[in-house]
Parts: sequence; structure tokens; C-alpha cells
Amino acid sequence: MTNHPYTVVLIVPTGIGAEIGGYAGDALPVARAMAHVADCLITHPNVLNGAQLYWNLPNALYVEGYGLDQFAAGRWGLNPVRQNRVGLLLDQAIEPELRWRHLQVADATRATLGLDLTEYLVTDQPLNVCLNTADSGATWGTIQHPDSLLRAAETLIQKAGAEAIAVVARFPDDEGSEVLQQYRYGQGVDPLAGAEAVISHLIVRAFQVPCAHAPALSPLPLDPEISPKSAAEELGYTFLPCVLVGLSRAPQFLLQSTRAAGSIWADQVDAVIIPADACGGSAVMSFASQYYSKWEGARRKPPKVIAVSGNSTKMQVPPDVLRIPAIRVNSYLEALGVLVADRAGINPTALSPTVAPLQCL
Repeated sequence: MTNHPYTVVLIVPTGIGAEIGGYAGDALPVARAMAHVADCLITHPNVLNGAQLYWNLPNALYVEGYGLDQFAAGRWGLNPVRQNRVGLLLDQAIEPELRWRHLQVADATRATLGLDLTEYLVTDQPLNVCLNTADSGATWGTIQHPDSLLRAAETLIQKAGAEAIAVVARFPDDEGSEVLQQYRYGQGVDPLAGAEAVISHLIVRAFQVPCAHAPALSPLPLDPEISPKSAAEELGYTFLPCVLVGLSRAPQFLLQSTRAAGSIWADQVDAVIIPADACGGSAVMSFASQYYSKWEGARRKPPKVIAVSGNSTKMQVPPDVLRIPAIRVNSYLEALGVLVADRAGINPTALSPTVAPLQCL
């Protein structure tokens, strides 16, 4: 028997055009399957958010990207909760009608799903989001008034008692752009994802509370050719429902000095699943390196890194370039098989048609 639940981290980096997980919640089926294999699945909003669609996974932890990086490095732990009190932060740039659409969604989650929300707050300045695309094709962005964002978040935390922050920022409408059209047809990179990550990173870094973002956009015209992978974002006026549901049970962050009973730390992770050409992120690099656990007084083996070749992205950072000893698989179905074998204490190579003989050192 192991001394901790079998714990898996599923990462699909945002804004890099992943064929699975690069669209509107299209990695949710992967997360659902892995949640049945693992005792605890740790993943992030890009995997679990599906605009107005979501799926309750009782053993999955919804962890924002910056918080996941800190967790992987062993600096922060995760403390599961039954329910967070979620503060809603709205960009001043959102038009009145669009603002009402988001407020009605927030009220609906309170009345229909029983979520606990604080009073909402509007920023004292428009955030002025700007979108950009790197030469690689990955997307990124900036906001002109991060100070206004942080002031509003601090007020929600200190005065309204918010334990998690949902942000809705007005994003530029870019209806006719080629990038948006390719994304809607399931062939391009999410043009919003990079800027969304910047917004949530700022708040998590400053206040160490869970945070996720939903963009405010004008509804797009009907297009019968939309890809099923991006269709969740065509269902209504807002992407907010999945964010509020995710944040309602997002784990709280703990500092290394406050390791509490029931909390989860990086040295308890058994396996990490990542697209095979996107291994250069901070969390993967941290997980792949051995580290010293002062809590157990011994150097621990890093978790198994499972690199999925079938989920291609715009990145070109395979594990071998970084000397990460990864198990390469062709698909998430194959990755699930590796997890089942690992949990059973079976070397996955034993399931192959041939087993190579032992070699002398």
C-alpha cells in the first residue's frame, strides 16, 4: 500500500494551439477519463473550462497556471475545500447590456447551482486588454491598467470576504480576423488564451487565492460550419458559468511552512501528463527534476512524465531536448493505460509483445 492517494497532474498549456485542449473545453473528456484512473487529478482551467459547459469531477482540483507552477516547485501546497466564496470582478469597459448578461449568469449559478458569491465589483478604470501573437503562433496579451485589476481584487478579498476571484474583462471584438475564423473552425490557436493567463497570473501571484478569467465579447454571427471543438463558445453571451463552478471548489494555496493534514504537495504526485512537444513549461521542468523533501528527509524520485505525441502544439520543445526521461505515448488512450499499469505497480514495458533481456552495466 502507498502512503498517499494516486495523484496525477494533467497539463495542456494554454494559447499554444494544442489539438486537444486548445479549444473550448475539448480536453474535458481526457480529464474525465483520468479522474477515473487517479484518486486525485490536478489540472487547470484551460483543461476544465468549456464556456457554458462544465463537468463536476469530485476528485479533480482546479488550479490556476501560476499556482500550478508554484505547486510543482514545492513552494505552495493545495488545500482542498468544500466551497469557496467567489468574488466577481468586472472590467469597467464592459458595456451595460453585456454587464447585465454576466450578472444574470452569476445570479443563475447562485439560484440553480447553490454557489456562494460575494457582491460584485467593477474596476475603477477600463483594463484595456491587448492581444498579440508570437512568431511561433502562440498567443499572448497585456492589460493597460493592471493596478486597477489588483485594487479591485484586493477590495473583494478584504471587504467582501472573497476566497476566490472570477474576472470578466472586455476583450477586443475581432469578428473578421483570420485567426478567429481558423479557431472557430478547429484549426487555429485560441486568440484570447494568452491574455487570459496574464490576468489570472497577476491576481494569484499578488494574493495567493484561486482565480480564473472569462472574456466578455459581443456574440458572433451564426456559422453552420463551426467546429464541434470550439462550439461551446457559441452557446450564449458569456463564458462565465464554467469559471464560477471551477472556482467554487478550487483548492486554497498553502505556503511551505503551513503543511496541513489533508493538503497535497508536489512530492505526492505520481504522474504528469503533457503534450510531447510542449515540455518547456515551468511546472513540467519542476516536476521532472529530483528534489529534496525536508518533510520526509530523503531525496525522492520525480513523478513519471508521460508525453503524448498525438496532441501536437505550436511549440517545439520535446522532452529529450530538455533531458527529461519521459514515457512517450501516441495518444491519451495509451497514457491512460500507462497510468493503470503504474498504479498497479507494473512496468508498462511488460505489456509489450517482447521484453528485452537485462544488460550488464
